[in-house]
Amino acid sequence: MSTQAPIGLAIMEKLIGLLMIAVGALWFYVTYTNIGSIPFPEFFLGLAAVLIGVGILLLIAKFE
Repeated sequence: MSTQAPIGLAIMEKLIGLLMIAVGALWFYVTYTNIGSIPFPEFFLGLAAVLIGVGILLLIAKFE
C-alpha cells in the first residue's frame, strides 16, 4: 500500500520553493549592487545563495 501526500501539501511545497528563490534572488541582487556599503557582503551573499539552493531543492523534490 502506497501512501501519498495530499495534493495541497505538494502544491504548497512548490510555492514555498518559488518564494524562497525569489526572496534569495532579490537579497543577492540588493547585496551585490550595494557591496561597498555592507560590512560583510560575502556572508550575506552566501546566505542568499543557500536560500536559493534550498528553494531549488523544494522545487525538484518529489513525494513518494
